[in-house]
Amino acid sequence: MLKPLSLMTDLKHNRERLGYRLGQTARLWRAEVDRRLSPHGLTESRWRLLLALHKAEHAMHQKELAELLGVQGPTLVRSLDWLENERLVERRSQNGDKRCKSIHLTPRAKPSLERIKAVVESVREEIFEGIDPADIDTCLSVIDRLASKLSAANETA
Repeated sequence: MLKPLSLMTDLKHNRERLGYRLGQTARLWRAEVDRRLSPHGLTESRWRLLLALHKAEHAMHQKELAELLGVQGPTLVRSLDWLENERLVERRSQNGDKRCKSIHLTPRAKPSLERIKAVVESVREEIFEGIDPADIDTCLSVIDRLASKLSAANETA
């Protein structure tokens, strides 16, 4: 059965809006966390890097970290330089190869990580206030299916 033209147009429009809104919402969410952390010298690239290292199950190499964060090598290096200068991370040569370095959090990073986690949690609580948990479940289901299709498409490309 064919859908009426207006329903097809609405569907196309809503799919377009959803794609746009996903990106916009992610940017706005990160920007709010960034705004709250900036007085502490923690820009988005820095706090995301610290969180990624904190959540990692193993020591990460610069290239792996750049891919995970979706940034170019030079961008990552600038953030690492700053974090290393602040003694929040350290680079360690692997197997005597000075070109291959793993990145490690230092004990000095703990207060910054606690601050980051508190701000992230605070923003999350504020923006989800009043949203029905069932709506969140539905949204997650749709986003998970979209991500799965995109991952499959990237693997075959």
